[in-house]
Amino acid sequence: MAPFLAYEDKGTGTSSVPLVLVHGHPFDRTMWHPQIEAFAASRRVVAPDLRGYGASPLNPGVTRFEQFAQDIEALLDELKVETCVLAGLSMGGQIVMDCYRQFPDRVRGLVLADTFPAAETPEGVRTRSAMADRLLAEGMRGYADEVLEKMVAPSADAQVKAHVHGMMTATSPQGAAAALRARAARPDYRDLLTRVAVPALVVVGADDEYTPVSDAEAMHAALPDATLRVIEGTAHMPNLESPAEFNEALGDFLARVDSAGG
Repeated sequence: MAPFLAYEDKGTGTSSVPLVLVHGHPFDRTMWHPQIEAFAASRRVVAPDLRGYGASPLNPGVTRFEQFAQDIEALLDELKVETCVLAGLSMGGQIVMDCYRQFPDRVRGLVLADTFPAAETPEGVRTRSAMADRLLAEGMRGYADEVLEKMVAPSADAQVKAHVHGMMTATSPQGAAAALRARAARPDYRDLLTRVAVPALVVVGADDEYTPVSDAEAMHAALPDATLRVIEGTAHMPNLESPAEFNEALGDFLARVDSAGG
């Protein structure tokens, strides 16, 4: 049974499709505040903390990656959200892909931000395993200090940097390590993307080193019905670094989904 996830649930907008926002690693639901504030005026917006992150409970040991998607579905059941647009950034984007793999009939649109669909390489498996061991041994601060200016561009606003650093250092090392081990064993979603039957929006920061523009272009090419937006001057978290431009792209996409579905 899925754990009880902490979440934010704002807005009503009964004529619009609900928007569900899935955060990345090692963050929490507060990474979506600019989007929650922008879109809750016109629709229901739900943003959970994944298991082991934020205020949601820890899961000891290795979390199965597909369990993250099952947790999302259990939350949709609990909140009586029958169908929605699912948006995820980085690991959250991979969880959104797994949601579509497991319950496609509940998904009206996909937003894949700064993510990639391929399974982990052998080198990547070793790297994630070593990082999990390191986080358990040392905690989050050293890692957060090292990666901050890859998560966001060096030119990002100081408040944005502080928010991102704060999310990383507040994350439980045990939760982060479990997710890293699960992510190392995740499936390959590349074939799944070619069979997605709903509209998709692919967004990426122009300067993202973790998931470069080439990854976004490959996803855009694979998806049958997709729009690609590259946000200049941003790295791995364009939704926080350049929220106005990110929200414009997301708003255009949501309007399209609303008009298509009635």
